[in-house]
Amino acid sequence: MSAPGQGNTYLEKVVAEQAVLEDDLRARRSPAMAPGTAAAGPQAPGPLAKRERALGGAAPSGDRSAPGPVDVRISGFWRWRNVLVPPNAFVVHTRRGRAEPLHIGLGVSFRFNPSTDSFLVVPGATQTILINAYCICRELQGVLVQGYVQWIIQDFGIAYRKLDFGDADDPMRLVNIQLREQAEAAIKDKVSTMGVRDVLSDKQPIIEELTARLRAVAEGQHEDGQGDEGLGLRIVTVQIKEAVVSSSRLWENLQKPYRAEQGQIARLADLEAEEAVAHREMAAARIKETQRLEHERELAELRARNESQLFDTEAAEKLRRTRREHDDTREVAELETETTRHTLRMERERHEEEAETGRLRIERDNELARLRMEGELALAESRARSRHEQALLELEREGARAAIENDRTPAAVQARLIAALPEIMARLPKPDELRTVTVNGADQTSVAGLITQLAAVVGALRAATGGPEGSGGSG
Repeated sequence: MSAPGQGNTYLEKVVAEQAVLEDDLRARRSPAMAPGTAAAGPQAPGPLAKRERALGGAAPSGDRSAPGPVDVRISGFWRWRNVLVPPNAFVVHTRRGRAEPLHIGLGVSFRFNPSTDSFLVVPGATQTILINAYCICRELQGVLVQGYVQWIIQDFGIAYRKLDFGDADDPMRLVNIQLREQAEAAIKDKVSTMGVRDVLSDKQPIIEELTARLRAVAEGQHEDGQGDEGLGLRIVTVQIKEAVVSSSRLWENLQKPYRAEQGQIARLADLEAEEAVAHREMAAARIKETQRLEHERELAELRARNESQLFDTEAAEKLRRTRREHDDTREVAELETETTRHTLRMERERHEEEAETGRLRIERDNELARLRMEGELALAESRARSRHEQALLELEREGARAAIENDRTPAAVQARLIAALPEIMARLPKPDELRTVTVNGADQTSVAGLITQLAAVVGALRAATGGPEGSGGSG
């Protein structure tokens, strides 16, 4: 912000930026060179120039394209020509003698007869209008309100009848100028009823008023609910970008209360901070001095307590040592007496233990001798009883054997011998030669005869194996 008496540099900067933005938003195209013309020759841009050139028939046949906001191509020659319209452009095609257009719409291409037909091509893209409204507010102060309006063609059938799109370079120029004038008038009317502070702080009432008026004009929508077909346009958006006070002195005066208030708040904050720091420093010094005095008092009390405790400790130590010496002397005497008593008691107990051990040893020896004698007597008795029982068993066995031998018949003895022969033959060694033994004078059917025969067989076998005994016989 500049000082009082100087120009409003901020306002100048905003205006300059607005002009640059307007220039950037304006579409530019380099003019196309027609075949057979010089580079410096004048060119007729735009769709209307193309139409007039087509009507005049001076242009050669083939594709033609002239500079302008819409790139329309015209092909063919004389009465058989084709107009090719881009898909993002509105076109209306009329013919002599017809009340209604032949073709109307977005991106419609058609056949064209220069002698009877005419057409108009308009861009269909969204248009942006930049607004700089120099207003007078309720306090009779100058305010610059900057904003923009975006609009688009909604019904081209209505728009081409009510609006002028005849500018060859910019068909939208006149429409944009008209809408800009409407918007500036609406902003000025609204700002004239508002204060400077309201304009700078709240821009929503301006946006609402501007939107309502533009829609009433472009779309035919009124506040009372009644409407007409309007201009065939649709308002896309309305925005207020900036509101600047024209007078630099007024702008500074508007800022002074807030700046003074903020300065006062800052100064009071500094004073409060300084006061708080001073109070804290004084409190800290007081606390520090109090802590120092308390520390010195505690040290003095601690020293006195330590000296008293030291004196009490020394006196108690002296008394303890004296008592300990007396106690040690008495304990030593008592210990010596107790040691003597313990030694005598141990001697007496040892003698008693030795006497008891001797008595127990004698009793044990006597008991062992008695037990040994009883054991020997019991052993002798058991041996005698065992021999007696064994003798009885032998007698009984001999009697039973004799009874068996007496009761055995020669046929039974012979059957037993025959049954035992395989076992006897299996245990006998294999003979190297076979001999036959004949026993003469013995009854072979009796037991004695069989025993005699067996004895002869056994003797023959022993003789064959080299035994010391043999049995006589012939073979």
